[in-house]
Amino acid sequence: MKNTKKEIKISTIWCEGCSGCHMSFLDMDERLIDLIKKGVVFSASPFTDLKIPEDDVDIGIIEGSVATDTQEEEVKMMREKCKIIIAIGDCAVFGGIPTMRNYYKIDELSKRVYHEAESNANKHYPNSKDISKLLPRVKAVNEVIKVDYYIPGCPPNADIIFYILNELIEGREPKLENEKLTYE
Repeated sequence: MKNTKKEIKISTIWCEGCSGCHMSFLDMDERLIDLIKKGVVFSASPFTDLKIPEDDVDIGIIEGSVATDTQEEEVKMMREKCKIIIAIGDCAVFGGIPTMRNYYKIDELSKRVYHEAESNANKHYPNSKDISKLLPRVKAVNEVIKVDYYIPGCPPNADIIFYILNELIEGREPKLENEKLTYE
């Protein structure tokens, strides 16, 4: 994807996670301006309030594991619209903390949360077509779609995020090895 000063579209989505990966993304600080100077346009992200990426996105970044039917659809849509997909953070790469739910059945969890929880005064399960349905199990992104690059970490290091994006924009193959693959 050698940069010839053309527009390079990057879109991000946030699935089942804490948003720490997007905070690390923002921790690139002034390097975000460097990316913009190289032609990067952020076409959709939780920051822009435009959630649905356009067609022909160059790089799609997915944070979080896949836990609901809506997230599964969004992840598939990202794969269709993005030339390159990056799974960012432990939830997207491995499933992360949200996979702790996989040890329980959904009806057991629903009963505990909506009927037995001390903090729930209503004692009823919300039922609406507008509420996403929980999948039988939480999945890492690569269990749903093909992923091109992985950036592990909880959250991942902003330097590594910048390195991967800059290498791709410059048309080079990023390599996570040695000090670039530290886990802190």
